[in-house]
Amino acid sequence: MSEGIRIDKWLWAVRIFKTRSQAGEACKSGKVMINDIPVKPSREVKLDDIITIRLKQLTKTVQVTELLKNRVAAKFAVNYLADLTPKEEYDKLKIKKETNYEHRQRGFGRPTKKERRLIERLKKPRF
Repeated sequence: MSEGIRIDKWLWAVRIFKTRSQAGEACKSGKVMINDIPVKPSREVKLDDIITIRLKQLTKTVQVTELLKNRVAAKFAVNYLADLTPKEEYDKLKIKKETNYEHRQRGFGRPTKKERRLIERLKKPRF
């Protein structure tokens, strides 16, 4: 296995994408880069390559530590990659999730129209 494996297959096998076709589409649309170069799904990944993946709200950076052909369980997938994503990316994602959430006490039911409008006004970004 010294040669390499297709990038779409590796991304699927280490569970970064749910399906191989999603991994292929991400490569085609330029969301996957190896060593800062956009790649096609057929590009072979080798050991110690640094892969940058733009997901919905996160830019994930991983390093290939081991190659594999078949999909593995999630708890074993971490053995095949090293997560190099900066902590700031995860913090940014956490803040985004927290600010987009309203806590309502149990028993208060759904918000009224007036309360909903107030919530939307508070969540609206100010530029």
